[in-house]
Amino acid sequence: MKQGIHPEEYRTVVFKDISCDESFLTKSCAASNENITWTDGNEYPLVKVEISAMSHPFFTGKMKFVDTAGRIDKFNTRFAKFAKKMEKPGQEDEA
Repeated sequence: MKQGIHPEEYRTVVFKDISCDESFLTKSCAASNENITWTDGNEYPLVKVEISAMSHPFFTGKMKFVDTAGRIDKFNTRFAKFAKKMEKPGQEDEA
């Protein structure tokens, strides 16, 4: 392995799955600006994630719709102009 490319700042952090409101404590070098007090009374850095094993359909066996940032709406507004270009003026659907 190359020397000096791996992070050395591993520390205990809390990961919080915001889709199912579950948290777990583990070691990581992920950056965080927030802190949280864990059940042991100590304060740890908080890293928020949108999906984890606690909410992912592969692990839960349940399908769950997660649209966290209005991704579908963003897609539709971004590509609406292409749909208009595809329609040719003066032609109507023949049934």
